[in-house]
Amino acid sequence: MQRIPIRYIILLFGVALASCKKGLVDINKNPNESENINPEFLLSTAVISTAYDYQRDAYWDKPASAGRYITLVRNEGNDKFDWGPVSWDGIYAKLSVNHEMMDMAQQQHVPQYVAVGKILEAFNFAYLSDLYGDIPYSEALLLKGQAVTHPKYDRQQDVYPALLQSLKDANDQLAVLPNKIDADADVMYHGDAMKWRKLANSLRLRMLLRIAKNYAPAFTEMQNILNDQKGYPIFQSNADNAEVIYQGSLAGNSWPGGPQANSFSEFDKRKPSKEIVDALLQRNDPRLQVWIAPVDSVNGGTIDQHLYVGVPNAIPAPYDYNGGATHISRLAAIFKSNTNPLVKASLLTYPEVCFILAESVQAGKVTVTGKTAESLYYEGIDASMKYYGVDKVANDAYYYDQAMVKYNGTLEQLIGQKWIAGFLKGAEAWFDNRRTGFPKFVLGPLSSSPALPKRYIYPSGERDTNEDQYQKALVVFGEDKQTTLMWYLKQE
Repeated sequence: MQRIPIRYIILLFGVALASCKKGLVDINKNPNESENINPEFLLSTAVISTAYDYQRDAYWDKPASAGRYITLVRNEGNDKFDWGPVSWDGIYAKLSVNHEMMDMAQQQHVPQYVAVGKILEAFNFAYLSDLYGDIPYSEALLLKGQAVTHPKYDRQQDVYPALLQSLKDANDQLAVLPNKIDADADVMYHGDAMKWRKLANSLRLRMLLRIAKNYAPAFTEMQNILNDQKGYPIFQSNADNAEVIYQGSLAGNSWPGGPQANSFSEFDKRKPSKEIVDALLQRNDPRLQVWIAPVDSVNGGTIDQHLYVGVPNAIPAPYDYNGGATHISRLAAIFKSNTNPLVKASLLTYPEVCFILAESVQAGKVTVTGKTAESLYYEGIDASMKYYGVDKVANDAYYYDQAMVKYNGTLEQLIGQKWIAGFLKGAEAWFDNRRTGFPKFVLGPLSSSPALPKRYIYPSGERDTNEDQYQKALVVFGEDKQTTLMWYLKQE
C-alpha cells in the first residue's frame, strides 16, 4: 500500500477509505455489507469538523490571543507571539473528507452535495490562505486519484478568485437543483438550501472585503451581489448564522472549555483579556455580564478595584496580576459548560455581515438599498445584543446614545464594535487588525514581536516531505516568517 503523508489521511470516524492490492481486497470483502458510502454520511463529518475546529482556534489557540479576547495566565507562549511553525494537517484532513464527499456525490448523481461541498471547501481553503498566504491548492487533494505527493504552492492572488468563483457556482447550482439536502445529515442548516446559498454569498462578502485593497473587482462583485438579492441572497438575521451546536455528550462534541473536553484547570488558564473587559466597561455594555464573571473579591486588588478585571497580555507573572486569582475575572459559566445555547461553533454570523456592509458603504464603495453605513452599524450591534438576549437592557440603558457608541463615521469605531460583537467567534479580529490597524491592540512587555504576527509559519514537515515545492514557493512569496506580508496585505 502506498505510504500517504499524514496531512492527507482521511479520517472518517471509523470508515477507512484506502486503495489496497487486489488480493487484500478479496480477503477482506464482506458480501453482507455495501461497498458504497452515501455522501450525506460524510456531510455531517465535514460540517462538524470544519465548525468545531475553526471555533476551537478562536477560543483555545493562537487567534484567541491575536484577537485579544483571551489572556493566558499559564503556558503563555501564544500571547507572546513566539509561535514557530504551525501544522496545517487538521485543515487538510477536513478538506480531504469534504473532497471525498464531493467525489461520491458526482459518482452517485446527487449534485446538491457537490454544491454544499464547494462552500465548505472555499471556507477551509480561504481560512488556510488567511493563515499562511500562498498554499498548496490546485494539487493539494490529488493524492488518491492522481498520486500527486508533492503539491505545488499556489499564489494567494490565484487561490482567492478561484474560491470566489466556486462560491458563486455553488449558489447558482443550489438555486436550480431539485435535489434535496438530507435534513438529518445537515447538522448546520437541516437541509435548507436557501441558507446554504446565503452562506455562500455572505462568505463572498467577507472574502471580497478582505482582498479589496489588491483585488480591483472586489467592490464591483460585492455590488453585484447586493443588487440581486433574489439571485444572490445574503444573511438577513441571526437565524441565518452559520453555526453548529455542541451536543455535550462526549469530548468530541463539547465546547472546548467544558469539562468533557478539558479539565477545569485548563479552562482556568484562559482569562478574559484586559482589552476586551475594559472596552465593555467603558461602554457600559450589557454583554459584559454574559461573557465575563465578576472577581471573587474586589477588596485587596492591587491595581484594579473593579468588579470585572481582565488580565493584560504578555506580562510577567500574569497569574499574579492584581493580587492573584481572586482579584481577576474568569470567563462566564457559559464557557465552562459542555453545551450552552449561547455558545456554538460559528463560521459566520449576521452581525459580522452587517459590519462588512457598514464598512464598505462608509468607504463609499457600495450602496445597500434602504440602508446607510450608520443603520448597518447599529444593526450589527443590535443583532449581537439580541443573540445574547440583552437588547432590551441595552435600549433601556440608552447604550446607543453614549459618546463611544453613537455613530461617528470612523473606521476605528466601526471595527471596534465589530471586534466586540465577534467575541470568541473566529479569527476575524486578528485578520481585521492586520488589514485595518484596528482595534489598536497593546502587545505587552514580553511580546517577542513589535507587532501582531501577519501569518503562520509553514509547517516544519514541509521541509521534510515537500522541500522542493516549499523552496520554490518562498522564491515567489518571500521569507517564511511571521512578519512577511501575504498578497492582500501588501501595499501595491
